[in-house]
Amino acid sequence: MTPDVREFTVAQARALIPEVRERAARIVELRADLAELAHDLRTSGSSPLGGRAELKALEARLDEQIAWFTGQGIEIKGIAPFLIDFPAVLDGRSVRLCWLEGDAELAWYHRTELGFAGRRPLP
Repeated sequence: MTPDVREFTVAQARALIPEVRERAARIVELRADLAELAHDLRTSGSSPLGGRAELKALEARLDEQIAWFTGQGIEIKGIAPFLIDFPAVLDGRSVRLCWLEGDAELAWYHRTELGFAGRRPLP
């Protein structure tokens, strides 16, 4: 691990899940509004959600939400669906504790080098 990567214990990561779920819900809402507004502006030039100013404001709000995760040391792996990893060590091995949009709790991990394809239930 590089010195600038925060490592979480399972307990530390799980303690953040209520805040993660709240912020993820905001990201999902912002993501949908942004997609709809951008599509409408691109295809018809107008939208009930607003114009270019509202598009820029939505982008800024999305960036603010994302910045919270990165500021905590949480890695964002995808926006749609929203997927995050908490760097950790289990049994002496570098892993990522994995949370996916819609998960009620933190219950998965994968070896760092394997990524999502190696996802397993936490022991």
